Amino acid sequence: MKFRDYVEFSLSSLWKRKLRTFLTTFGVVIGIGALVAMVSFGKGIQRNVMEGFRTLELFNYITVYAGSFDQILGGRSGREGAAPSQLAKGLSVPLDDAALEKIGAIPGVEMVFPDIRFPAQVSLGEGEEFTFVQALPAKYVTTDLVQLRAGQALTSGENDGLIISDSLLRRLGVRDFEANIGAEITVSTLVLDLSGSPLTDLASVLGGGRLPFKREPYVFRIIGISERMGLGGPSLLRSDVILSADTATNMEKLAFTSLSDLFRASDRMAGGYALANVKLSSPQRVDAVKARIEDMGFETFALIDQVEEIKSGFVFMDMFLLAVGMIAIFVASLGIMNTMIMSILERYSEIGIMKAVGAGNQDIRKIFIFESCVIGFAGGVFGLALGWLVSRVINRIANYFLAQQGVPFIEYFNFPWWICLGSIGFAIAISLVSGLYPAERAARIDPVIALRHD
Repeated sequence: MKFRDYVEFSLSSLWKRKLRTFLTTFGVVIGIGALVAMVSFGKGIQRNVMEGFRTLELFNYITVYAGSFDQILGGRSGREGAAPSQLAKGLSVPLDDAALEKIGAIPGVEMVFPDIRFPAQVSLGEGEEFTFVQALPAKYVTTDLVQLRAGQALTSGENDGLIISDSLLRRLGVRDFEANIGAEITVSTLVLDLSGSPLTDLASVLGGGRLPFKREPYVFRIIGISERMGLGGPSLLRSDVILSADTATNMEKLAFTSLSDLFRASDRMAGGYALANVKLSSPQRVDAVKARIEDMGFETFALIDQVEEIKSGFVFMDMFLLAVGMIAIFVASLGIMNTMIMSILERYSEIGIMKAVGAGNQDIRKIFIFESCVIGFAGGVFGLALGWLVSRVINRIANYFLAQQGVPFIEYFNFPWWICLGSIGFAIAISLVSGLYPAERAARIDPVIALRHD
């Protein structure tokens, strides 16, 4: 038999059983559509995260610590094999302005600045929001660390001005950003107050009594509105307000933004900083600059060192999404197998006649395998279209609701070429495997018994 004969026999048989063929193909469409949507979602998240890191140049940053938890608690240094004298040195060297100048003189360092953050309540009109405020030297606010969409950057003598993010303004109920340039805004810091709740009265605090904190309000003017705030290195804290470092120095505030700050309080009291951020000219300089900084007695962290762990996390996420999608594919493969077996029972006499006129076992086997592949091809093509359509709908709905929260449009799904071609090829392969048993069963039919079959 020629290839054309296989095509005619297969398509003719599938067309005679249109409803069954449609339902079986539809099962493959659902399975491939679910698989494509899930895998493309995983790839979209991976692309957004990695591109976000590169766009924000987070791989170019090194975070410098005055000391690590291991050092403070008497453990070992972040560097393998560090001697006890180095640990003592790491605890004794303050991360102060002099140290920042030395770090800034290292080849490959573009800028270095302290990471000063503190919690505060921000009030504008009737709106109030709790957020973290970041203090930066004025010269760094004029760099690409802060992207302004309106207003101007901080200057050295700007003591009553601040920069606020557009997302925080949205949460405060503001829609016309430019109209609020020059508006007064209140920043209330948290200050430790033991006058009304002594530490000895711990039971009353745990029982819902008054916490030992008070607010200290400060009034500022909005001089700038930014699109992207507080990206001074790979910090998990989101800073929606930026003040001048000189202004923040004169403010009463609770400067503990994390548990680690409690252990590093001695560094700040000695005139140092808890941590600082170092921006490099290129990620290729990370290892060399880290070694120089660690030789000075400090601990370092670079996000680029965690790239392999991040990629491993993405691999596990892709495997999970793939496993969920494979459930639908497995159900669809059972449907293909059931359809082909039913086709054998209905075409028993037809198979006997074909063998009686000269068709061999290989010819019968190829006909049924070709029918399975046709179902898989159609299911793969329409499944890819369904997965793309569903992803478009979900992406639009998600961005519609997130846009109301001030989040910019994000493409959550990614369709590289290998997903498009791989989904169709995978559907054909699954259909081929599902059709092997029915094809082999049809090929073993005895023509004499088949011709007697009613």
